[in-house]
Amino acid sequence: MLIRSAVTALSGALVLSALAATTAAADSGQGDTHIVQVVVNGGKPVVVGATGYKTFTLSITAADNSGIKDAYGLVYHGSFDNPDGNAGPGSDTPMTCSPDPGSETTSTCTTDITIGPRTAHDNSTAGIWHVWTSVDAYDFDYINLDSAGTFSMKRSARLTADASPEPVAAGKALTVKGTLTRANWDRGTYDGYAGQKVKLQFRKAGTTTYTTVKTVTSGTGGALKTTATATADGYWRWSFAGTGTTGSTNAPGDYVHVTES
Repeated sequence: MLIRSAVTALSGALVLSALAATTAAADSGQGDTHIVQVVVNGGKPVVVGATGYKTFTLSITAADNSGIKDAYGLVYHGSFDNPDGNAGPGSDTPMTCSPDPGSETTSTCTTDITIGPRTAHDNSTAGIWHVWTSVDAYDFDYINLDSAGTFSMKRSARLTADASPEPVAAGKALTVKGTLTRANWDRGTYDGYAGQKVKLQFRKAGTTTYTTVKTVTSGTGGALKTTATATADGYWRWSFAGTGTTGSTNAPGDYVHVTES
């Protein structure tokens, strides 16, 4: 059976030590125990701000003909043998497992993981993270996987929007400014994010849907600036789709009243 690594943490806090897995803890198994699915944060990227902590749920569904006894899991960045960031309840703390409705062979096991910037990881660890898991069945079958699944850990982004003049005459030019910033996990600040495609969007008053007017590239310090023609009362905002390492974000809409020209 697996020799579990001595990776532990209280209340799902960050584990800064290496996974310390032995050769016996690499991919291995016995019998018919298998992983059905692994879900992190409900299938959405884990987006972490410049300060504070982010708690998300790790869910592992596994099956065995005798039923699932217990499961263990944690998340890490980099290689399994030499991770540069990892977090979880630890390989000696079991997850909470419950049989799936109507099934005697399949269970879903969950645990909450809390991770934060600076103490948790640095900017270089934004991107793809892996899930390590070990699952035991009642008949002593088991499965150990170094990477049972992957998910995205991203730096959070922020946007501002300011449209002027207010009010503006119909048919006249409106200038919309803003700033795109993203979390710097190394320093605990939000810094300008240059060279990114950002959409200028408009929502007419009384409606619920924003429409893209044009796309602008953020400049020095994440600065955004462009002009548009004012046609009706409504809200102007900037919208950023995100990248592989940075989360998406929308600026709060800035309302502009349009007068008769």
